[in-house]
Amino acid sequence: MKVIEQLLTAAGIAPIAGVDEAGRGACAGPLVVASVVLNDPFTPELTPVRDSKEISESKREIVFDLIQKFATSISIIIISSEEVDSRGVHAANLDGMRRAVLGLNIEPAYVLTDGYAIEGLGVPNLAVWKGDQVVVSISAASIIAKVTRDRIMRELDLEFPEYGFAGHKGYITAGHTQALEKHGPTPHHRTSFSNIAALIHK
Repeated sequence: MKVIEQLLTAAGIAPIAGVDEAGRGACAGPLVVASVVLNDPFTPELTPVRDSKEISESKREIVFDLIQKFATSISIIIISSEEVDSRGVHAANLDGMRRAVLGLNIEPAYVLTDGYAIEGLGVPNLAVWKGDQVVVSISAASIIAKVTRDRIMRELDLEFPEYGFAGHKGYITAGHTQALEKHGPTPHHRTSFSNIAALIHK
């Protein structure tokens, strides 16, 4: 799991930042991008850190606090549904990645991302296939992004309880679709997504 980070560290390339997002495929709620620099990705205390999708929601909250304890720097960027609509999800995601790295309070020597290289960053970076599963720093970023976004969606659930945001977190489910058909979209739904656009233009 630690091969890429070990190679970079052995070559004297440090600090290393991991970057990942949460909410790219959701049709409601923000896109959240996180960048994390760990003090030591190889410390045994960070063994529980893995891809956020492999950890239960309650366990992620615990690991979130663990990462906060062992991180040198964390940067979180929250991109509204309006910005996703105006820029497109891919462009908003890439810009969010740039902003997340620039938001760190130390400048990384190298950046590792999950899935997409960050164009125009000005810092050497590498997109790692399934990076949230094989790079500890990216796994940490995935958990920070996911927990941050889940908390936002639970807050939205209090404001719009009829949509079930606390459960599906803005991703499309049968229940979410039924709520949309009954109540219409909220201001937090992404009108650029086909299922939401279809409802608006009925």
